[in-house]
Amino acid sequence: MHGHQPRKRFGQNFLADLHYVARIVAAVDPQRGDNVVEIGPGLGALTGELIARAGTIAAVEIDRDLAARLSDRFASAQLRLFEADALAFDFAPLGPRLRVVGNLPYNISSPLLFHLASFDAQLRDVHVMLQREVVARMTARPATPDYGRLTVMLQARFAVTRLFTVPAGAFQPPPKVESAVARLLPLGDTRPAIADEALFARIVAAAFGQRRKTLRNALASLAGEAALREAGIDPAARGETLSVAEFVRLANRLGRADGRSV
Repeated sequence: MHGHQPRKRFGQNFLADLHYVARIVAAVDPQRGDNVVEIGPGLGALTGELIARAGTIAAVEIDRDLAARLSDRFASAQLRLFEADALAFDFAPLGPRLRVVGNLPYNISSPLLFHLASFDAQLRDVHVMLQREVVARMTARPATPDYGRLTVMLQARFAVTRLFTVPAGAFQPPPKVESAVARLLPLGDTRPAIADEALFARIVAAAFGQRRKTLRNALASLAGEAALREAGIDPAARGETLSVAEFVRLANRLGRADGRSV
């Protein structure tokens, strides 16, 4: 581990297997001049390869000891390093057509994905390594056990694909679970038009808050049965059966009604 003691509070598990480093870099396929930012570069296994392909990249690292090591290893012309918490980091100043790459800590993976989604208009793509179960939720289809809030909120903005799994033995220290690499491509012009993003988020969260509840009950504080039926939604259905398009249609219908008591 090159003398660095992994910190549990940062969820540090460092990718050490060069085979998987090469597979991730091949999947990203960075080119000279690409606007690349790495989240959590850690010991720099991916960082060096990304720089070799792109020429210069940005990186966000919360651990000051690792940030110091990276600053010593890479010239400022190669690595624009931000010592910061990615959960609170403003990616907007990094510019358009941003390519995000990262081995995301398991303990903050979902909140970090939600944070990245808020910058979808300036993203070109996202390649992230996460707990395999999280990637299963990201890529799930309606009426399956993995389909939930994370699925809907991400698929409303991105086309999400699982690329490959990464065994625990590829990391130091090895985590207790397997990982997987996912690719997220912003939908751009094909993204569904959501009139009120905050209302959409509230509806999705409520629909999956208690999975066994019907939408009639789960959305009682947001929509009456008449509003559900007018949106073409069966009040007796459960949230896990609705497609992303149906959630969008429902949110837009309720937004137009401007009264969640219809």
